[in-house]
Amino acid sequence: MNEKNFDYLKDQVKYTGFGEGLEADLRQNMEQLQPEFSLKHDAFYGNDKVSAELNFKKSEQSEMYFFNSYKAELQKEGAKETLEQTFYINKGNNITLKEAYNLMEGRSVNKDLTNKEGEEYNAWSQLDFKNTDARGNFAVKHYHENYGFDLEAALSKHPIKELQNDSHKQDLMNSLKKGNRQSATFIKDGKEVKQYIEATPQFKTLTLYDAEQKRLDTRQAKEQEQSQGSSQSQKENKKQAASNEEDGPAGQQDKKQRRKSQSL
Repeated sequence: MNEKNFDYLKDQVKYTGFGEGLEADLRQNMEQLQPEFSLKHDAFYGNDKVSAELNFKKSEQSEMYFFNSYKAELQKEGAKETLEQTFYINKGNNITLKEAYNLMEGRSVNKDLTNKEGEEYNAWSQLDFKNTDARGNFAVKHYHENYGFDLEAALSKHPIKELQNDSHKQDLMNSLKKGNRQSATFIKDGKEVKQYIEATPQFKTLTLYDAEQKRLDTRQAKEQEQSQGSSQSQKENKKQAASNEEDGPAGQQDKKQRRKSQSL
């Protein structure tokens, strides 16, 4: 067995979101030199279960194995039917298991992708549950940078406490880019209120949920945006008024008196 190949694959499996629990089975199958094999892994997100089958294939020219894809099956709590999708493994920026769950939940994930010419580009990806490809997989819709969705600008329309701290803001944005429904602290009438948010690039906005993760309707979301916009406008008006005062006759007189006292 090729040890370097094993080390590479175990790291690839780990960083694609499957942890380190599959190492022993991976080694055993590679030592047997089977032409191809699969490993199984279960994960739980709340009460939802994702069962994954990782597919490996041996090169016809050597003992090298490749991690080609994994099939994810989502079983939602209380649902009779399951949802399946196969995710293919690339050299970098693979869809992790948690990102796969988020995609199958209908959310969008932001990744650096590579086109057929080998050129990298950034885009939001979302499953299209109305269309499938030749392999039975749901088609994937991409919203590129020039589509016009600006996550930071969308966040700035809401009175979110985490935006006041650069580190917390970056953590919030990174979580949303992974497709998570992320908790955030909203400031309402001077009080802190916990809500949840999702990035919705298709509509160039955010989807908001209350503390119980019940979706807020469009009217409520717009009221929050307008409240934040009104608050921001009031701050700007105060700054402008203060600036106008300084530039007016009384302000100019005060400046002259300050300069005179400083020179004495």
